[in-house]
Amino acid sequence: MAEKKKYRSSAWYNSKSHRRDTFIHRGWMRNQGHPSHLFDGRPVIGICNTWSELTPCNGHFREIAESVKKGVYEAGGFPLEFPVFSASESNLRPTAMLFRNLASMDVEEAIRGNPMDGVVLLMGCDKTTPSLMMGAASVDIPTIGVSGGPMLNGHHKGEIIGSGTGVWQLDADLNAGKITEDDFVSAEISMSRSKGNCMTMGTASTMGSMVEALGMSLPHNAAIPAVDARRYALAHMSGKRIVEMVKENLVMSKVVSKDSFENAIKVNGAIGGSTNAVIHLAAIAGRLEIDLSLDDWEKCGKDIPTLVNLQPSGKYLMEDFYYAGGVPAVIKQLLEKNLLSKDALTVNGKTIEENNSNAERWNKDVIKDFENPLVKDGGIKILKGNIAPDGAILKPSAASPELMQHKGKAVVFESVEEFHEKIDDPNLDVDENSILVLKNCGPKGYPGMAEVGNMRLPQKILKKGIRDMIRISDARMSGTAYGTVILHTSPEAAVKGPLAAVQNGDLIEVDVNKGSLNLVVLDEIIAKRLKEYQPVLPEIKSGYQKMYIDHVMQADKGADLDFLVGKRGSEVKRHSH
Repeated sequence: MAEKKKYRSSAWYNSKSHRRDTFIHRGWMRNQGHPSHLFDGRPVIGICNTWSELTPCNGHFREIAESVKKGVYEAGGFPLEFPVFSASESNLRPTAMLFRNLASMDVEEAIRGNPMDGVVLLMGCDKTTPSLMMGAASVDIPTIGVSGGPMLNGHHKGEIIGSGTGVWQLDADLNAGKITEDDFVSAEISMSRSKGNCMTMGTASTMGSMVEALGMSLPHNAAIPAVDARRYALAHMSGKRIVEMVKENLVMSKVVSKDSFENAIKVNGAIGGSTNAVIHLAAIAGRLEIDLSLDDWEKCGKDIPTLVNLQPSGKYLMEDFYYAGGVPAVIKQLLEKNLLSKDALTVNGKTIEENNSNAERWNKDVIKDFENPLVKDGGIKILKGNIAPDGAILKPSAASPELMQHKGKAVVFESVEEFHEKIDDPNLDVDENSILVLKNCGPKGYPGMAEVGNMRLPQKILKKGIRDMIRISDARMSGTAYGTVILHTSPEAAVKGPLAAVQNGDLIEVDVNKGSLNLVVLDEIIAKRLKEYQPVLPEIKSGYQKMYIDHVMQADKGADLDFLVGKRGSEVKRHSH
């Protein structure tokens, strides 16, 4: 009889040289009713679960975990579920992004420190996907992603209503006096009617799509609705596949390459994905020690039309996207145009071409043709200039075409508190041609870089029927938001980046086609202003937030903590009892 392959977990459960440790590791596990044959040297699979009742997008993950376990058992593995920090986009204050890196630390240490040979990542809500991918990348054992899936379409007064996007629209209408508070609450009830994450192409669905485009999940992972039985079948098959990956030693760094990231950037453009993908992909790449910069977004995003007609860029929602063919149908179109690296590997052992070349598209209004796209120049546009020498970003598919080239006077807010205090002041010197500028909301300035970049417009502008203006900040915005919003200006104002030098009344020139963003002020005046500038800094003296501020990198580097970049591997010292 052939000797069983030795897996990582054998150091815990099958060590001949440390019998006492083996006794303790196995013995305590037996109190859960695990029979002896599960400790016979078979692959141990960790199920990394971000389930939490405070993270409503992930509230159904206990059920998904059970489906994963069925697949693991079927393939001859031993599944063990474990919890990690769950960053809730909708509940967690001051912003979930502040805790993405903390969650990634939890994930990394939990995987490395425990007896597992492979790991299934259960992720859905915005920051849970990148945090799990980042933590797993730093350990680099066989890994597969399973998303929780989007909610069913919202329905309100005979119209579909999309999470997030509907909120921004309704909030603007409420502020303009077009709807009542009762209308607002009625829409809220109609919007979130099933389990799952945002059903717009927000950050949650975008990052699910990025996991699929990177090759880190089985096909169709991104779009199957959370309550569709096929979501649970995919979880089952992912559990089955991770056992095979362990036997093949198919670790994350063998699956994800620079080509994979370039593919993901192109898919992001085609789906009209969230601006937050820029910052999350940079952080994941940093953990895998793959060089990914804003220049790659510029290079790979060029000539990629937005094909997917989903809110906030278009009109449909994720349920419609799945029925129309999902991410595979988009990838197939990109492959047909020779825009993707077709040999990029995926977790099922096949290439991206092998997985998607036979994909079918069932609705050409939801997933459009290259010749008739939703937006001709989609993707993420990188802007550089004397306001943002290290770059800023804009999502053309969610912006107003008439504002793509614009010159306007700056209306400046030094902090988000000042913005809320003054934005509806009838005496605010602002008109529809002005450019709103918000400072001190970047990684260090507002720890976690809150989603406040899509500033609401002044009431007096809304009452004119205007629904968009150029807005510039060092903050982020929700992936469900829309508008001509320039984000992630780097370096941020809190570290005296040149955004800090902008003053009320200054002229700003924006030319999206040329990729330029400039303050029409002499360089020497900018330098003098920066020397004298006093940033509005958070008063945090201890705890995780202090560590975050001290070590967070700038937006163009993914806003990871500097000491977390890179792979640290799966080796861990044995402790002696």
